[in-house]
Amino acid sequence: MAPPSSSLYSSGRLLPSRAASTARLVGRWLRPSCSLSMNGCAASAGDRCAVSLRETRALPAASAPQEALGQLRAAVAALNADPPASSSGIIRIEVPIRQRGDAIEWLHAQRQSSLPRCFFSARTPLPDAPAIATDVTSNGNGVHKEQREQPVSVAGVGSAVFFRGTDPFSLPDWRAIKRFLSRDCPLIRAYGAIRFDATSDASVEWQDYGAFYFVVPQVEFNELEESSVLAMTIAWDDALAWTWQSAVEELQSTLHKISPCSVKVNRSTLQTSIINLNHVPTKASWDLAVTKALQMIKGRQTELVKVVLARCSRYITDTCIDPLELLACLKVEGQNAYQFCIQPPDAPAFVGNSPEQLFHRKYLNISSEALAGTRARGKTRADDFQIGQDLLLSIKEDTEFTIVRDSIKKKLEMICNEVVVNPSKALRKLPRVQHLSAQLAARLQNEDDEFDILNALHPSPAVCGLSTEEARQFIRDYEIFDRGMYAGPVGWFGGAESEFAVGIRSALLGKGHSTLVYAGAGIVEGTNPSFEWDELDLKASQFAKLLQYQEQHIYYQEAGNMGTLI
Repeated sequence: MAPPSSSLYSSGRLLPSRAASTARLVGRWLRPSCSLSMNGCAASAGDRCAVSLRETRALPAASAPQEALGQLRAAVAALNADPPASSSGIIRIEVPIRQRGDAIEWLHAQRQSSLPRCFFSARTPLPDAPAIATDVTSNGNGVHKEQREQPVSVAGVGSAVFFRGTDPFSLPDWRAIKRFLSRDCPLIRAYGAIRFDATSDASVEWQDYGAFYFVVPQVEFNELEESSVLAMTIAWDDALAWTWQSAVEELQSTLHKISPCSVKVNRSTLQTSIINLNHVPTKASWDLAVTKALQMIKGRQTELVKVVLARCSRYITDTCIDPLELLACLKVEGQNAYQFCIQPPDAPAFVGNSPEQLFHRKYLNISSEALAGTRARGKTRADDFQIGQDLLLSIKEDTEFTIVRDSIKKKLEMICNEVVVNPSKALRKLPRVQHLSAQLAARLQNEDDEFDILNALHPSPAVCGLSTEEARQFIRDYEIFDRGMYAGPVGWFGGAESEFAVGIRSALLGKGHSTLVYAGAGIVEGTNPSFEWDELDLKASQFAKLLQYQEQHIYYQEAGNMGTLI
């Protein structure tokens, strides 16, 4: 059976150099970057002070989303009739809704592919996470009021302001984002992701994301524990050639496209089947790369002690996969994981169900974690216990885990006043897999050190290796596909708080019949290449089992390494 045509399918081999591949395809494949309101990372934006006006306004509570949407539309008209005098600013207007709505179902109802979409759902707090004693009335930079109820999930549409660049995410880029954020407006957030390696060339399927991509949504649905919030955000800055009038007109256009209703999502199955599957690299190429890595690790001629190698698997299905339907299915088993979806306009969607926190900042408090070592869950309680004990006692897994934990601790100690690790080693049990885990807590000296935390923790040895530069160079030399945002930071920046997951257990979905699923495995002394290949299958299984609704023959392609073109 020949695979169907697909916007994510290519029958050609990937060229040895991604740069050469990209250059060859520029004229034919690359789309011009879409204009989305205002790019807050325009030249020298990070050198400017905060926008003049940053505020949140609350309207009376509504009984249903339809009523809330009507209030927002009327509020825009009132704003336009009496515009602020400031030459720059950001205003969030929100309407509480007296019923809990589902953020994924609301986002599923918004069908405009020309608008960017985003979704982020924080995981349930871990019961054994350490804490550092703090004064609840002060953030270290001044007194603050207690924050309102935090959203369970956030879904956003449109772009009040976006931040995208082709160079690696830098301190000026971070400052450009923070210009629009404020501790007094905690729910004005910039959601997005950063490339795993922004110094490498982006392949075609990742072109719309740039080296980093963040967006403050124009319209946002916040799902709370017992209620909801519908909000809109307007941003403008004359210095960035985006005036108040332009911002109002764009917001009004987006509001007219918003559906007040939700669309139910099937959360148990995707009703699809896999008819073609190929891996980059193939099993033979994987074995060669792992063997080479082990030779370098054992040779002691370099500082390399661990490297994380990844695989990109292309699944061709008999139906097109809706990213939000896939996300909804992942969320069912994702109580201890972050669910996310980032999708620039008319671009593929980056969807994931990551169990790993990169960091969480609340005022001066930082939390992070080490996650490494993998085993399947057992079929019985006794079997599951024994598998967990084998993981805890494995010398190879302990080596890999210790590298990750100690590296994160050392990096935090370079920036923070105090670092606590507790527990130092424990099992984290997820629906399909279990890992070794350690929780870390620290305290910043200044909130402006947030960028240093992000820059220090990414990439961690859990997704790259140690030493970082040696591992990153090995990945550049031996991985023959573009990771894109896979294994990079995924999350949001806020004024008082920011949170990022590591973009693992993730996939990229285009508009055709193809889904790219990413998985990685840590290579240390004692690694068996075949065992690690099986671990890749295990980590990708949450996607594979959802895509394979019916058992049927899969056209498995073990040919040369395949490209990942859109």
